[in-house]
Amino acid sequence: MDRARPARSAGRPRSVLALLTAALLAVPGVTALSSAAVAADADLVRNGGFESGLDNWSCTAGKTVGSPVHGGSAALQATPAGSDNAQCAQTVTVQPNAQYTLSGYVRGSYVYLGASGTGTTDVSSWTQSAPDWQKLTTTFTTGAATTKVTLYTHGWYGTGAYYADDVSLVGPGGGTAQPPAPPTGLKAGTVTSSSVALSWSAVTGATGYAVYRDGVKTQTVSGTSATVSGLAAATAYSFQVTAANDAGESAKSAAVTATTSAGTGGGSPGLPAHALVGYLHTTFANGSGYTRLADVPDSWDVIDLAFGEPTSVTSGDIRFNRCPVTECPNVESDADFKAAIKAKQAAGKKVLISIGGQNGQVQLTTAAARDTFVSSVSKIIDDYGLDGLDIDFEGHSLSLNTNDTDFRNPTTPVIVNLISALKTLKAKYGAAFVLTMAPETFFVQNGYQFYGTGKWGGQDPRCGAYLPVIHALRDDLTLLHVQDYNSGPIMGLDNQYHSMGGADFHIAMTDMLLTGFPVAGDPNNVFPPLRPDQVAIGMPASTNAGNGYVSPAEVTRTLDCLTKRTNCGSYTPHGTWPALRGLMTWSVNWDRYANWEFQKNFDAYFG
Repeated sequence: MDRARPARSAGRPRSVLALLTAALLAVPGVTALSSAAVAADADLVRNGGFESGLDNWSCTAGKTVGSPVHGGSAALQATPAGSDNAQCAQTVTVQPNAQYTLSGYVRGSYVYLGASGTGTTDVSSWTQSAPDWQKLTTTFTTGAATTKVTLYTHGWYGTGAYYADDVSLVGPGGGTAQPPAPPTGLKAGTVTSSSVALSWSAVTGATGYAVYRDGVKTQTVSGTSATVSGLAAATAYSFQVTAANDAGESAKSAAVTATTSAGTGGGSPGLPAHALVGYLHTTFANGSGYTRLADVPDSWDVIDLAFGEPTSVTSGDIRFNRCPVTECPNVESDADFKAAIKAKQAAGKKVLISIGGQNGQVQLTTAAARDTFVSSVSKIIDDYGLDGLDIDFEGHSLSLNTNDTDFRNPTTPVIVNLISALKTLKAKYGAAFVLTMAPETFFVQNGYQFYGTGKWGGQDPRCGAYLPVIHALRDDLTLLHVQDYNSGPIMGLDNQYHSMGGADFHIAMTDMLLTGFPVAGDPNNVFPPLRPDQVAIGMPASTNAGNGYVSPAEVTRTLDCLTKRTNCGSYTPHGTWPALRGLMTWSVNWDRYANWEFQKNFDAYFG
């Protein structure tokens, strides 16, 4: 037997009008009020038990969970951030001059339940601490012209997750409006390697439509067509559409399936199914010592020469100055270095110039700087016969201007010019050109919570600043290997903060890249997932290389969880990706210093 949620009509408060009607009917000679004068009480909240996910709710940072629940099989979990109270809201239709009772069950620290737009006095009820389910209740009377009220739950800034379930608003119904019928005639139109155009028939009474990709809402539109972009090449997707009006959202339409084309972009030119990427210190020496390119073991499939740096922050003029003999006594000659590049390439390896690094700030603020960047990088690639380019912009190289809030359509010059420069280089060298990026988590995954200066300003404008670059170049991008090190705590898709030091951090950060995520918590502004063959996980090679080192056992657990869905810890990823490209490390030199521990573990895992 199904375990049904207790009926919400039990113990339901009655409106003032209903009580008055009952009293009048008890008076001799009074038979009944007209049907127009008496409105039956009803529960006006749609999906108040969150059994249909977040349908009918608008949340800044929320999801549904199967435990803990108060009734049924689902409840809301929402986690406030430093500048977000994790509000979930729903607007309902009400009657003027009517009394309503709002109630719901909550648990957690600082949970609020309230109503705004009442036309009289907005109300709320809250608890500072609810270790178990606690009922919150409040009442209000609508104003003389009020026909809509917004109900909400929220927590408090920077506190832990809160839960809500069985939210109800009892009082006179606002009318007989119903959600529209499901759309019909859904069909796929133009299909590219990264997008699918959809169209469907108009629905009477609908004021908008929502598009679902593989069961997940990706966008809302006002018309009867949409283009879903940011898709992986040569991949099948299932699409559905719903119609919506003030009364709610319809059921989903029949599904249509479309497969994206193979594409001619980034791909993985010449890389093995699982690749090991390493940075080689070629312009400087440090405690790890200088390693000659010819001495790099064959396990390394992509070797990033670190670093090309600008003559000044805004010049765009990139120079590659190899380590001098005075600093690196065992440095090879230019002739031997170039011969080693050719030998590596003959063995199937890719050798790239990496631009930036910790000390190499690059800001392409002008079109002139952009053009200089293209010409100077091209010269390095041509002089040394390299396979491509790695972008390792850190520090203050990338930041977003105020009001640049759409990662799909950036307007900040340093972002726009970098995208243009990289597309120009890709077009110049063709499909075989290898393009990789190594951003820090602050510039990518932290965009799940914050993007640029934020809606109200005050945020770090660098936050999430790599997202428009990655998105614009996803069809040209060979590898993205985010630096999962030297990072602060980052919120994952489970709305929990994850810190360096174990497999869970790598699993959570990589899951975000392969699943996609709403930018700054906006469900209508989703950063689409990358292909698994485009993703490698960045890790320090040893304790000397950087903060965030994990043991070989934790590296193995990370790979097991992401590629096999086994050996997972407290974080459960949203998929299984056996085609995950591999690992990146800082650095080859530090791995040599640690007796090649990182390389040996990679070889043992992938064979």
